[in-house]
Amino acid sequence: MKSMNTMSPVAELPEATENATHAMPDAAPGDGASGGDQSPQAPAPEAEAHAAAPEAAAAAAPAGDQSPRALLKQLQQEFKAFRDCLPLAIGVDKQVLARLPGLNRKTMRAALGIHTGSMRYLRAMEKATVRYDLDGNPGAEVTDTHRLHAKELLQQRFKKEADRKKAERDAAVQAEADRKRQEKLQQLASKFAKR
Repeated sequence: MKSMNTMSPVAELPEATENATHAMPDAAPGDGASGGDQSPQAPAPEAEAHAAAPEAAAAAAPAGDQSPRALLKQLQQEFKAFRDCLPLAIGVDKQVLARLPGLNRKTMRAALGIHTGSMRYLRAMEKATVRYDLDGNPGAEVTDTHRLHAKELLQQRFKKEADRKKAERDAAVQAEADRKRQEKLQQLASKFAKR
């Protein structure tokens, strides 16, 4: 089924968001993924000045080498719309870039894709009536088309998960039947070997 890119708050390159969504479909915001891939470094003198204001330090940190998950965690810490998983305004990528200049666009789009592809966000979009800016201020309406798209994505996820569980159950039943069959064959073989 062809997905509709109109739901994505990223206006310029929706296919990047779609690809990121497929890369980690069940990712939930704040699911423990952090910037653990960044190596620890000795604090620079200016970093000590930011120690009293962690949000300011996070905003001042170079975002170019940041992973999408680390960036998403930063966005959740800094912006109410991400923290509360509110339906994002169309073009929110431009708002993020304005607030965090120097941000790697590809990383930002991947982070947005993870966020907007999460089950929590899709559930929020399915019932949403209004979109929000970064600070959580209401804006434009969520269209019926976007709500329906979120609902369809959720249904696809639920069906895929149900199919996966059914396949696992079927494989377990088949493995048990094979084990019993092998056990019976061994019993027969040992019975005839005694004669």
